[in-house]
Amino acid sequence: MDITDVRIAFEQNIVVLPFEAILPLKQVSDEAKKLIRYNRLAKSIEEIGLIEPLVVSKQLSDEGKYLLLDGHWRRKALLDRGETSVRCIMAHDDETFTYNKRINHLATVQEYFMIKRALARGVPEEKLAKALDVNIGHIKRRRTMLDGIGPDVVEMLKDKMVSPITFDILRRMGPMRQIEVAELMLSAANFTVGYARALLAATKQGDLAKPERAKRIDGMTPEQMARMEREMDILQQDFKAVEASYGEDVLHLVLACGYISKLMCNERVERYLAENHREILEGLKSIVSVTSLDNPVAEAQAR
Repeated sequence: MDITDVRIAFEQNIVVLPFEAILPLKQVSDEAKKLIRYNRLAKSIEEIGLIEPLVVSKQLSDEGKYLLLDGHWRRKALLDRGETSVRCIMAHDDETFTYNKRINHLATVQEYFMIKRALARGVPEEKLAKALDVNIGHIKRRRTMLDGIGPDVVEMLKDKMVSPITFDILRRMGPMRQIEVAELMLSAANFTVGYARALLAATKQGDLAKPERAKRIDGMTPEQMARMEREMDILQQDFKAVEASYGEDVLHLVLACGYISKLMCNERVERYLAENHREILEGLKSIVSVTSLDNPVAEAQAR
């Protein structure tokens, strides 16, 4: 693509506009103002001001008016504070899909590093708690959240939404077991506290961070935990066996499905099976249909 075809989507300079010139696409309801996220945003603006400008576009049909594309909560929070104007980014396109709808929420590990950096730069815990609209205990808890967690585990879970309690559970395991549990969580795409407790219950005594201490989990007897350890051992062995042969099995499956697809294109073969082995024909057709659904490109090429 020619570089001249690329167009900047925004004006490069930030402009300050009065609120009466900005036309919102929606109103912020009283229910939305009760949400934790809204209150955190309002507290952040109160403590440190507006960080992210509003995004607007010019109204061609109404001179001097601008359509608000992104920042309705920020606009409402500033209006409630009595502000009369706001910093804005001018967008060339009258389109909202490209803005906050594509932004991911801050992961737990990322929030930890953000808090650590803020504290390292001298931001008082009290001010940080006010800016995030949380109590100071939340900041103290987040500050030590990854203590005792291996760096490999932090790297694996850095972009996942993981409960801080899950890290408390991981901390009770040894370094190698932490990695195993993190891999199991990633494989299952399950980072809940309940799943972490189940994996802790299935952890052998020698794999704990403090193996000299008896493992205790609320609601579970030693016999139940021992049974879970045995079942987890069997499950991990089965998983590793499948993992070892998975690539080769998939290759054989793809080759077999391709061969069957070509075979079914032969009218003489299909007619013979229809007359003599109807049940086999139906089975082969079901395999071809499933393969076609999984790979529409291959189906089109076969046609």
